[in-house]
Amino acid sequence: MKAIAVIDRDLRRFRRNPVIIAMSVIMPIVYLIILGNSFQGKIKGIPLAVVNYDSGQYARRLMENLRAVEAGPRTFFIVNLNDQKAAVNGVREGRYKGALIIPPDFSKRIILTTRPELGLFTDNTDAISSGALNEAVSGALREIKSGYTPIRENPSEVYLRGEDLYRKVDYDQSLVPGVVIMAIFMGTMITGVFNLVMDRFLGVDESYLLTPLTKGDIVTGLVVSGLFITTLLALMVFVLGVLITGIPLSGGIGQCGAIFMVIVLTTLGLLSMMFIFLGRANHPRIVGIFSGFMNVILFFPSGAVYPIASFPGWLKTFARINPEAYAVDALKALIFKGVRFHAIIGDIAFLTLFTLITMTIAIMTFKRTL
Repeated sequence: MKAIAVIDRDLRRFRRNPVIIAMSVIMPIVYLIILGNSFQGKIKGIPLAVVNYDSGQYARRLMENLRAVEAGPRTFFIVNLNDQKAAVNGVREGRYKGALIIPPDFSKRIILTTRPELGLFTDNTDAISSGALNEAVSGALREIKSGYTPIRENPSEVYLRGEDLYRKVDYDQSLVPGVVIMAIFMGTMITGVFNLVMDRFLGVDESYLLTPLTKGDIVTGLVVSGLFITTLLALMVFVLGVLITGIPLSGGIGQCGAIFMVIVLTTLGLLSMMFIFLGRANHPRIVGIFSGFMNVILFFPSGAVYPIASFPGWLKTFARINPEAYAVDALKALIFKGVRFHAIIGDIAFLTLFTLITMTIAIMTFKRTL
């Protein structure tokens, strides 16, 4: 295969730049440390499933308070369901961030002062959303009785029983999927099409015209060589992130294999996309400017730092076509929830389709002339 010659040349050249390799690993780790201590806040628009089995006055009043939060601070939006199992499964599958269960004897227990309880099941892998839900629902509970003043161990006090569906995830741990994606992005900006732009800038690209290499050979060769390098960098960042934050990985070979697949598909997709945008660039400065722009519009709306549920409508729409959003979602599910492969099949399908489309367009639009 003629593309192998391109791959070999590209890999040899990259090995001569240890500084680039070091910076590609160090910068995402620095971001992990800085963001882990400085980027937090309140959010809006969290999907909350509510299952109300009680028709009593206090259940109605609680629902009124919840709707007031939905209409006012808009911390969450309510999805009314009739089945507790469906609500909890919806949280597990990522459709909701929490499920509030109001038992049938809720109002009766308040009247009889026999310590009524509610159940709030939260996706604690998203610490920001989970904390916001607990705070908002607790605030709604405090207002369901007129003149009610909470007293410790008061038998009439409503008790909100919080249930985390997964092990506790610290905020810095929740950023690991994001810094892995950042490492992938940085790798795609120093390999693949970047090397072609440098060749064009130095006038070396004319050598391609003296070979029988086709457009497909050149694009495929540079993308595959970039895949080797970027995947290695991303895996190094992933291992360092896991060691620094103390994430336990207990899923075995299946979990590691799925994580590797997500990294590879994300890398291929981004490398192909960069070829579409920069395949005809002729100066490395263009790559520098473009990389800063693309990092902002792809990374921050990916859900790596802040939940997508809190985004305005137009940004949520963009997140639906942002490959990094699907990669972050898949990595979070694999690393923190220990899900099986079928749970991320939607993310895998999108990344695969995105890669096929961008690779095809990259080959079609690439110009094999001076």
